[in-house]
Amino acid sequence: MANDAKVRLHTLLGNYPTTKALKSGEIASALIDFDFADVPVPNRGFKPMVRQHVYDFGELAIGTFLMARAAGAPYRLIPATVMGRGQLHTIAYAPERGPLAPGDLNGKRVGVRAYSQTTGVWLRGMLQELYGVDPSSIRWTTFEDAHVAGYQDPPFVTRAAAGQELVPMLLAGELDAAIVGDKFPDPRLAPLVPDPEAANRRWAETHGGVPINHMLVIRDEIAAARPDVVRELFRLARDSAAAAGVTGPTAALRFGVEPNRRSLELVIDYAFRQKLIPERVPVDALFDETTRALA
Repeated sequence: MANDAKVRLHTLLGNYPTTKALKSGEIASALIDFDFADVPVPNRGFKPMVRQHVYDFGELAIGTFLMARAAGAPYRLIPATVMGRGQLHTIAYAPERGPLAPGDLNGKRVGVRAYSQTTGVWLRGMLQELYGVDPSSIRWTTFEDAHVAGYQDPPFVTRAAAGQELVPMLLAGELDAAIVGDKFPDPRLAPLVPDPEAANRRWAETHGGVPINHMLVIRDEIAAARPDVVRELFRLARDSAAAAGVTGPTAALRFGVEPNRRSLELVIDYAFRQKLIPERVPVDALFDETTRALA
């Protein structure tokens, strides 16, 4: 691959305000042409990315990346956050079933789409730190397998029976709480964490910023052959986010290793303690000489 050649990258990237300038061509490159995959929700592309390696470049949930890296998937991390959010508002309970507080979760039944889901990784770690919850004491119920092939859930995780669904199980009292995401799908549900948005703000202020959800990754062989392309991808992502006015040291989108270091340290530690990865990886080991220098 000649160092002056323009490259075309098959790309998985969601439609966010922060990617609009890049995906529309408003911010363009003399080095790169993008072949954007037609995937309506980016997380639907994560499994083919880490199992069949179908994309050259794109976004990937940080929990999935850590697991895929441990499994030998041929991708490198670029220190650019594509999506981040507070997590404490994503877990719900059904008040009509009786009162429940975060500290009551030990020994309870909690549902989540997949045990390996990045939101779940963050929430389990946060609940343990803030409310003394032991994630391994919870009886977790899942509905999907991990994006990374071959991963086996811990023994305290069980799969729901065919045909069962998360929200109906919660409303019926078959689950005590459930991780349902940003928007609650039923008005009978309520946040388990009191005033979760205030709790999210406090967390960001004291833990290195808003938790990382998705970061950029690139195929190993391209990164090795074309560090100029890696630097250009970082510039394009940073400029597109800046055009939307959402970058900053504690914002959801942060660029460079140091602004993301604390958040990465936390999610690595959580993933290890939750038996998703076999060892605690140093943050710097996630990057190469080119990506460590990006800022």
